[in-house]
Amino acid sequence: MEHFSAWLQALGFGGLGLASDALARGGAQLDLPALLALAAALGWASGIRLYAVVFVTGLAGALGWWPLPAGLHLLQHPAMLAASGAMLFVEFFADKIPGLDSLWDLVHSVIRIPAGAALAAGVFGADSGTMAAVAALLGGSLAATSYTTKAVTRAAVNTSPEPFSNIALSLLEDGATVGALWLAAQHPLAFGISLCAVLVISLWLLVRLWRFLTALVRRVSSGWRVPYVQQDTDR
Repeated sequence: MEHFSAWLQALGFGGLGLASDALARGGAQLDLPALLALAAALGWASGIRLYAVVFVTGLAGALGWWPLPAGLHLLQHPAMLAASGAMLFVEFFADKIPGLDSLWDLVHSVIRIPAGAALAAGVFGADSGTMAAVAALLGGSLAATSYTTKAVTRAAVNTSPEPFSNIALSLLEDGATVGALWLAAQHPLAFGISLCAVLVISLWLLVRLWRFLTALVRRVSSGWRVPYVQQDTDR
């Protein structure tokens, strides 16, 4: 927080920096339900929009909108905000181009799930090793679930030649990411209920879309198959 305040003052926004300091000092400490909701939100949303999660969470903590646990203070650093903001800018446009969105997801498959686990563990990392391990398992599992649902959904949407469905789905994911973080911060219980509903819907979507994609692959492969021509044995 001190780094961000100094950065704001250097840019001529000293008043804003002092105000955010006051908000951070006056913010109530997060209780256990709020911490669990935060860990779950960070894990789940990381599977969809990792850079948005890092940037929005860090910015909210830096401005004093949301008192972050000590294990997440790194997200408030100006360098981290600059890096995550730059990657968020790139991802915002890359995720809305058909084909490129699935390639982007594939490249980030090795990043989002471990990052979701690490961010969730950071919620408890400074206070309890046991809870940090539990949060890491929770965050990693939620990140894997949301990532898989997103990837399969995008693969199904990319079977349509028009780009508008990709853009609409991407904007929906943008809103869901920010909305999940906000709901976890303001209404942890409501977030927990919503998350359970989303997980049920995700499971249903995975089953339906997986059947659709496998059927599509079978149809395409059968169309490429060379028909067998029976040899004339009487010659």
